Amino acid sequence: MSFSSNVKAELCRPPISRRTEALAEAYGVLLYCNTFTGSAVRVVTESRDFAERLPRLFKKAFGVGFDETPNPDEPGKLLLAIEQKDKLERLLTALDMRADGEVALHVNFGLLEEEPEQLAFFRGAFLAGGSVTDPAKRYHLELDTESTVSTTANASVYRMTASKPASVTGYGT
Repeated sequence: MSFSSNVKAELCRPPISRRTEALAEAYGVLLYCNTFTGSAVRVVTESRDFAERLPRLFKKAFGVGFDETPNPDEPGKLLLAIEQKDKLERLLTALDMRADGEVALHVNFGLLEEEPEQLAFFRGAFLAGGSVTDPAKRYHLELDTESTVSTTANASVYRMTASKPASVTGYGT
């Protein structure tokens, strides 16, 4: 397993206890997952630990389950998806987003006022779209997404950190 995979496995170990932290973590996942729109949520991961954590996380945060979950025996990338309209509306409502039209992909700082929620948000963002290199080789942390969220959310996320990154790159569509 890679160093980044080991870090993700370790980040999946803490229990999901407080709803506010579950909501913040799920918010980070949604902003950095493969697809987050008013019509679908799709999380693709190679981390089995993360794929096992997601259903519990979304149940605690939103009271919903995934419409599609991976077969645990299947190798390769794992897909978890939500496409039912009522479930998507519950997600958006919980995040104070409009359930009609386009999803505004920005950071709602009102959900992240306390440090435990901020840490949970970063955990979710990293689990969904992050990688990190082994510090013995070189320090490098990356949050990656192919959606338009990258430039907007990345800039907001960096404002929440104490130090500025060496560079910020957006790959929005």
